[in-house]
Parts: sequence; C-alpha cells; structure tokens
Amino acid sequence: MNHTLRLQIPEALYEPLLKVAAEMGRTPEELAIDWLAAAVQEYVDDPLEKFIGAFSSNIPDWADQHDRYIGQSLINTGNTEENS
Repeated sequence: MNHTLRLQIPEALYEPLLKVAAEMGRTPEELAIDWLAAAVQEYVDDPLEKFIGAFSSNIPDWADQHDRYIGQSLINTGNTEENS
C-alpha cells in the first residue's frame, strides 16, 4: 500500500535535490523517496539501540544523539592523531 505525503521543501534543499536527481537521471520524487527510505531504515536498524539504557551516563540525550557523539569522538581522535 502506498501513501501520499505532501511536503513543502525549502529552496535551499530543493535546488540540490533537483541537481542530484538530474545527474542521476531520476525524478526529484524518486530520489527523495530513496533518501527518506535510507534514513528511516538507519533509524529502525540502529545497531546501538540494544545498548540504550544499559549504561549509566551523565549525557542526558545520549540515546537520541549517540551517532553525533560517536562521530564527534571519531573526528576528535582523528585530529589528535594527525597533530601528534
């Protein structure tokens, strides 16, 4: 079953969407559906979800923002190694 979802997309998002879709020979709607599906799948299949609540932390939004914190830690580690 398909559903219709109507979105108002800001110009700053729509123009790049049009450009990438044209480069790929696809419609903006097809590309947006693929990107949305990938984002939803990543959220649904989050490998760290089983650890949420398993550890005590002083970071109150870790459950929702763990990808951001892990990414930032990796960036910081990479910068430290480059500067060593």
